[in-house]
Amino acid sequence: MTKILVIRFSSIGDIVLTSPVIRCLKTQIPNVEIHVLTKKQYAELYVANPYVDFLHEWGEENDIVLSDLKAANFSYVIDLHKNLRTAKIKSKLRKESFAFPKLNIQKWLYVNFKWNKMPDVHIVDRYFEAVKPLGVKNDGKGIDFRIKIDFMSFAKRFPAQDQYIAVAIGAQFATKKMPVAKMAELLRDLPLNIVLVGGPNDRQEGEEIRKLLPNQNINNTCGALSIHESAQVVKDAQVLITNDTGMMHIGAAFDTPIVSIWGNTVPDFGMYPYRPQAKDSFSIHQVKNLSCRPCSKIGFAKCPKKHFKCMVDQDIDAIRKKINHFLEK
Repeated sequence: MTKILVIRFSSIGDIVLTSPVIRCLKTQIPNVEIHVLTKKQYAELYVANPYVDFLHEWGEENDIVLSDLKAANFSYVIDLHKNLRTAKIKSKLRKESFAFPKLNIQKWLYVNFKWNKMPDVHIVDRYFEAVKPLGVKNDGKGIDFRIKIDFMSFAKRFPAQDQYIAVAIGAQFATKKMPVAKMAELLRDLPLNIVLVGGPNDRQEGEEIRKLLPNQNINNTCGALSIHESAQVVKDAQVLITNDTGMMHIGAAFDTPIVSIWGNTVPDFGMYPYRPQAKDSFSIHQVKNLSCRPCSKIGFAKCPKKHFKCMVDQDIDAIRKKINHFLEK
């Protein structure tokens, strides 16, 4: 039997984007056993994945985890995180390993000098470079995200609704989030009910949006649902409006049209919605020709230039036009 360890520690979006690689490893290599190593807080993203045989959680008892990994006696290690920590783990396992081109130099040049040397290649396709030596190829079927919820419990907290628009208002960094007032401007008088999705940290901003739009039916589920339940909300929506965040990538696993809004980050980094089978089912909205953008490959707590033009100058009319286009299809 071939045993393969796939490493990806974080975060939500990056982990979801590993799913095509895991699927293809499992379906294209005969008699293979797939193990995944991830941070404990992200393990739930893999629990329903039918292509993962064993899940290892990196957290408080890492000596025990390393011992288990050594005992597994892997044939290969696929490093889809590629940092100092994964290098140390690979050195302890002493197995043949492969990694993907992380392109840190190209990203640094883009952020610091605005020299765009990034290849026009999605990060999923860069991930596949790590499994190319094993003869594994991209099957072009897109993202896998299997939802695992108690539907009876979910229905009590999120009763069946008419058609609605899901809005993922959060992001790991503030400079990737559309400001509350701007988001309210975008959502004002849209033709369907609105359901806000996000984590506990997004709850207050969700309430602020509701207060700014008192005449609209807005359900703020931020912090009230698990990530799998939020995924179900997105799956059943008519359109998903989202910042550049993990929920955008989860949404790409379903048929829901995606309207993605970009702040300080740029799609050129290769992490836009991954739908090779339906590229016309998502749209990207960004303020172009800003000399300060991208200011980071991830984000900041606040705009370094203090003007936040990458979000406040978003073309609301153009975004609304795309939302309505998807609703009319």
